[in-house]
Amino acid sequence: MKHLLLSARLDISEAIRSRWFLVYALVFGAVVVGLFISGLTESRVMGFTGLSRLLVTYLQITMALLPLFVLLTTVRSMVGDRESGTFEYLLSLPVGLGSWFWGKCVGRFLVVFLPVFVAMALAVIWGALKGLSIPLMPVVYYTGLLLSLALCFLGFGFLISTLTRSTEVATGLALIMWLFMLLFLDLVLLGILIKTGLNSQSVIAFALLNPLQVFRTASMMLFDPQLVLLGPSAYVILDHFGGNGYIVWALFYPALLGLVTASIGYLAFRKSDLV
Repeated sequence: MKHLLLSARLDISEAIRSRWFLVYALVFGAVVVGLFISGLTESRVMGFTGLSRLLVTYLQITMALLPLFVLLTTVRSMVGDRESGTFEYLLSLPVGLGSWFWGKCVGRFLVVFLPVFVAMALAVIWGALKGLSIPLMPVVYYTGLLLSLALCFLGFGFLISTLTRSTEVATGLALIMWLFMLLFLDLVLLGILIKTGLNSQSVIAFALLNPLQVFRTASMMLFDPQLVLLGPSAYVILDHFGGNGYIVWALFYPALLGLVTASIGYLAFRKSDLV
């Protein structure tokens, strides 16, 4: 455990010293500030107003930005050390491979999750100071969704980083994965349904394997429990999962997917030519 924490601390120190972390933190801080300046807390949609309205919008923006930042920064972690020549030196230290790999995972997770969480926490604090009501349960639920999404794409990032040999290839694969998941949201799936004649249940089941779609749908559920915005597909989701069941699915499925892909990356890392 000591070696794991030391590896995590090293990765956190390296990330904080790099420029990408400053840009990453400023982006999410600027998103929250921009949402407040726009007067979003004063608008009303489907009876949904105040801080809750701002948090829903923040999550929808985060859905597009967070996976991209996580992938682009994480895929360079392992392969970047190999290309820079520090990989062999780090592995010569008296630290086990498991402690070193999982320590980097823990450190990188804290680095990518904390700015997103802190930005949302500052929005809640500012809203409280402005006299807005604080939706406590939605805040806890949204925090869980953000944690699960960050963990999911962290696992994808480490898997790609262990399987590739250059940062260019790793970055390209990360972008392709991100674009692929964005494409297979509602509109593209509707096109597949129309063109191929697949039944709606099969298409919706395929959609719910996409962690971005799971996150997007779950973020709607607190202000739209019947998922009216999704149309007829809501009946399939609610009939098979139920409201509470889908919330559990949204909280645990992306996180488990991230842990599984990170574990596969670790197994590939142990069996590969390390230097």
